[in-house]
Amino acid sequence: MATFATPDQLLVIIDPVARRTDGESVRIAKDVLSAGAATKVCLPEDVEEFDRVLARRGSRRPVVIGDDRALMRAVALLHRRRELAECVLSMVPVGSSLSVAHALGVPLGAVAAARAVLDGTERRLDLLVDDSDGVVLGALRIPPLSDPDDRRDADGVRPWLRTCRSLVRTLVPARPVPLPPAPGPTRLRVEVDGVTLVDLDQPVEAVSVTPDAPGTAVVAVRPVSVGAEASPLEARGRTVTVSGADFRYRADAAVAGPVRRRTWVVREGALGLVLPGR
Repeated sequence: MATFATPDQLLVIIDPVARRTDGESVRIAKDVLSAGAATKVCLPEDVEEFDRVLARRGSRRPVVIGDDRALMRAVALLHRRRELAECVLSMVPVGSSLSVAHALGVPLGAVAAARAVLDGTERRLDLLVDDSDGVVLGALRIPPLSDPDDRRDADGVRPWLRTCRSLVRTLVPARPVPLPPAPGPTRLRVEVDGVTLVDLDQPVEAVSVTPDAPGTAVVAVRPVSVGAEASPLEARGRTVTVSGADFRYRADAAVAGPVRRRTWVVREGALGLVLPGR
């Protein structure tokens, strides 16, 4: 584990969403980083430019200023380029979706996070990698659960969009619009290290996969209760395969699918992230 107690060459990549969401926190973080190390600041305007900047980082240590999605984008790009092992990431969380960063141990305050970038310690964290080459930093849930940081209402609509729709309805004659069905019980086969934890004959309400001891994940299945409440099923392992009816899943801050089969493998110590020293 490396400790970054001396000035370093930093590539500070400021996500455009962070600049629009909280420019003051971005400014504070940039000032703290610039005062403590030699920095090159990049202001990408879109996802493509964000990826180009990170890919051309050279010997500079990348620092992402942004929310969970910006961190996920950086990790996914480095994974696709097979450069995660040689790159140590840092993050200053700015935005409305920060639950993943918080769960990983990144300080949520701009000053504290920037100081951790300068003085923190590299930690090697596990990742879940799926058979489509997607990565998961934290929790995986089936079906997708609502994220308090996503700022959506019970129907999956962001409040500002709900307001716009309400305004339109006052101006245009209303037409009945069917609401999407709420996620319900589904039939899935869940296998952990090749052993079936639950099969298609048992409907389930939810499945979650979360990091556990190094190199393993804990898989929890909540069966549908009939009469008495059904006991949750739990197993630990390195490989998790879910198959059955079309299903969607939430991986960190993103929803993926529908798919009929997906396998995730725990990659021990795949991500190097600078966190406050212990």
